[in-house]
Amino acid sequence: MKVIRTVNELTSITKELKQQQQSIGFVPTMGFLHEGHTTLMDESKKYAEVLIASIFVNPLQFGPNEDFERYPRNEERDLEMAEAHGVDYLFLPTVEEMYPVRSTVTVSVHNRTDVLCGRSRPGHFDGVATVLTKLFHLTKADFAFFGLKDAQQVAVVEGLVDDFNFDTTIIAVPTVREIDGLAKSSRNVYLSEQERDEAVHLYKSLQVGKQLIIDGERNTDMIREKVKNYIYANTSGRIDYVEILAFPSLTETEQLNQQVIIALAVQFSKARLIDNVIVDLQRTLPKASV
Repeated sequence: MKVIRTVNELTSITKELKQQQQSIGFVPTMGFLHEGHTTLMDESKKYAEVLIASIFVNPLQFGPNEDFERYPRNEERDLEMAEAHGVDYLFLPTVEEMYPVRSTVTVSVHNRTDVLCGRSRPGHFDGVATVLTKLFHLTKADFAFFGLKDAQQVAVVEGLVDDFNFDTTIIAVPTVREIDGLAKSSRNVYLSEQERDEAVHLYKSLQVGKQLIIDGERNTDMIREKVKNYIYANTSGRIDYVEILAFPSLTETEQLNQQVIIALAVQFSKARLIDNVIVDLQRTLPKASV
């Protein structure tokens, strides 16, 4: 595995790879790697000859009261995990390398952002779209891999690629979970022992909602209330939202005979956790990984 820290070196390498007609898979991360990230890396090997991963904690997607400085980092461990999972080139830029001057142009996302996490994080997905525009350009990726744990991000990125005609195919990979069902996340380390025990009920609450839909319930207000009541009864967390939306358009719907997402965000003392299930009555989605 070769570690790259500058834009110039990365563009030189990807230009050469393209001249050699090698296909490129790309996994963008913010580091503190876990099994969710390495699953994306493993998936890339099924599609592309060369795997490029990036580790960059992007300041543009953090709000003024969010945890940019506190976001967990462990470069030595990340290097070991990336190499163990077949990364060929690991891009590790600094903020100054990615944004050497004040940006003349940034990307503004207009749809799929006024719901779920986007509602309470104005500008977050603008930051995501801006950095990914740069990274897609620099890596020249044929395929880019994203986890469905952050399904809103997947929907926004798919819109970005479609709108700007990137020659990159987005591969959405099912959520990777702990044995007890908790979605793997870098922020799980901030949970207290009691909160970690409680957090398993987030996924269980989503299963309650999913089963209601499968059983024929179509009243979205009632389904949301059942999910919320389960969370209130089994955790000490504060519910940020529980939503049921069409996917990937992320629009409100009363017709639950289409593909929909049940998504939630719950704030614990030092960690805000998100999770979701996609209910696809046509069964065209892959089963989530556990």
